[in-house]
Amino acid sequence: MDIFADFSARVRATIERLGWKAADGSALDLSRVVVEPPRDAAHGDLAVNAAMVLAKPMGQNPRQLAIQLMGELAADPDIAETEVAGPGFLNLRLAPGYWAGFLAGVVRAGDQFGRGVSGKGKVNVEYVSANPTGPMHVGHCRGAVVGDALANILAFAGHDVTKEYYINDAGAQVDVLARSAHLRYLEALGRDIGEIPEGLYPGDYLKPVGAALAAEFGTAFEGKPEAEWLATVRQKAIDAMMAMIREDLAALNVVHDVFFSEKSLQTGPEGDRVARAIDTLTAAGLMYEGRLEPPKGQLPEDWEDREQTLFRSTQFGDDVDRPLKKSDGSYTYFASDIAYHLDKYLRGFANQIDIWGADHGGYVKRMQAAVRAISGSKAALDVKLCQLVKLFRAGEPVKMSKRSGSFVTLRDVVEEVGVDAVRFMMLFRKSDAPLDFDFQKVTEQSKDNPVFYVQYAHARVHSVMKQAAEQLPGLDLSDAGLAAADLTLLNDAGELGLLKRIAQWPRVVEGAAESHEPHRIAFFLHDLASDLHAHWNRGKDLPQLRFVNVDDPLSSHARLAMVKAVASVLASGLAVLGVGAPKEMR
Repeated sequence: MDIFADFSARVRATIERLGWKAADGSALDLSRVVVEPPRDAAHGDLAVNAAMVLAKPMGQNPRQLAIQLMGELAADPDIAETEVAGPGFLNLRLAPGYWAGFLAGVVRAGDQFGRGVSGKGKVNVEYVSANPTGPMHVGHCRGAVVGDALANILAFAGHDVTKEYYINDAGAQVDVLARSAHLRYLEALGRDIGEIPEGLYPGDYLKPVGAALAAEFGTAFEGKPEAEWLATVRQKAIDAMMAMIREDLAALNVVHDVFFSEKSLQTGPEGDRVARAIDTLTAAGLMYEGRLEPPKGQLPEDWEDREQTLFRSTQFGDDVDRPLKKSDGSYTYFASDIAYHLDKYLRGFANQIDIWGADHGGYVKRMQAAVRAISGSKAALDVKLCQLVKLFRAGEPVKMSKRSGSFVTLRDVVEEVGVDAVRFMMLFRKSDAPLDFDFQKVTEQSKDNPVFYVQYAHARVHSVMKQAAEQLPGLDLSDAGLAAADLTLLNDAGELGLLKRIAQWPRVVEGAAESHEPHRIAFFLHDLASDLHAHWNRGKDLPQLRFVNVDDPLSSHARLAMVKAVASVLASGLAVLGVGAPKEMR
């Protein structure tokens, strides 16, 4: 069903039949031979690079090779025209019968069209992983959407995907949370707490936590030393925050498969897994005693001017070697992160993807180095950074949320504009580029609002199908009936353009999955919707091109098959992005 994979296989088979060899007589590497859409659609349907990439190893002229290949491919009944362009590119134009068979296959496949074959391996996608100290804010929102959409795309492409959230419940920030919750606990008991001290979390979201503590423990924690209540209050507060985070994520249609506790790395039933990770590196000869030079500029929190045990991370691409223990014997954050990613590897995830905020960009090299080291270079980590989101309303910056204390919450955004608008717009730009999100623009019902534009295309097709059922009751509008229509009647440039766009869907899915770039799906859906709307508008001036024409039921049947295929692709694409595909728009 992937025409580019289909013709790539045909071209490679033709090269083997021709007996092409490298200049030294060895077999050619055909992995670089690809068939793809031409840069200019006027040049044909497919572009073949075979002659260009094989000329050098063969010691031949690329244009002469292209001419030879053209002669063989011209005999293929599915190829209507062949042409050598430039120094040796080969352009192909497909026969109408091929396009008819392709469309029939798409209609029969429905929402399965473009889905990859399963069994491509396990992938762990870790995303959000926010500190459990408060509600999700709009910065978390972008990472949540990017990670969730990427996981969906990988699954659609055929991978076995696990969606994971790493709970940072072992650092100093959760002690601050506990102290903040204890203050709200005293408030719930009727004590005057005055102003929230600097360094504690000021948001009103901790008031219910304080009230719950008061209801469960009464005055048991009042006036007592911190050591007597800190651990209990900390765990209660973490549990309450994680329940809130799960609710926030659910509002965004984000559901994780695994929630992994950082604290469990040291206190879980498997013992101290951080120590075991360091032992693994030591056994591999990757730890040594040494002293680090002070870095230029601001000193990082893990730098200490002393002899210490260092990880040879520079052997795996890092800028400097890294300490894994502090002078007080406690582990660095990096040590815990190494243990966590080792745990992922031991769970069978050689392919790991992390979605981080852009402020963690300086941490990428060391973490990728660690994953290579602990796995003996058998695992790889790809980190996708999400840049900041700036919120606007009619061009004016949005003020902060009082409830959160310092930021606009994810829930605020979703409740105002809806989950579909949030998810699509968070993906309608590369994740490493800053994003301006205007509440007014993303709710406009106009072609300038990408999510409305794409969803309206899907709804438009369903409106057309409803109209066809009413005006042409004799047509079989089932998938089988549409696939059996005379699809060779689709010969207008706009119709063929739609078919060519649909044909790119499996390629786009594979490309987005391989590059870990979900924005490619959003861009493609917008292009497909644009093609549909443009062809619809042509029908206003040219009645013979209208999707439903009572005077030409045969052509109408073929066009209805075409728009049904468009709707299937739009629905599939929106589904992997986690966006709804409405059948009608209000």
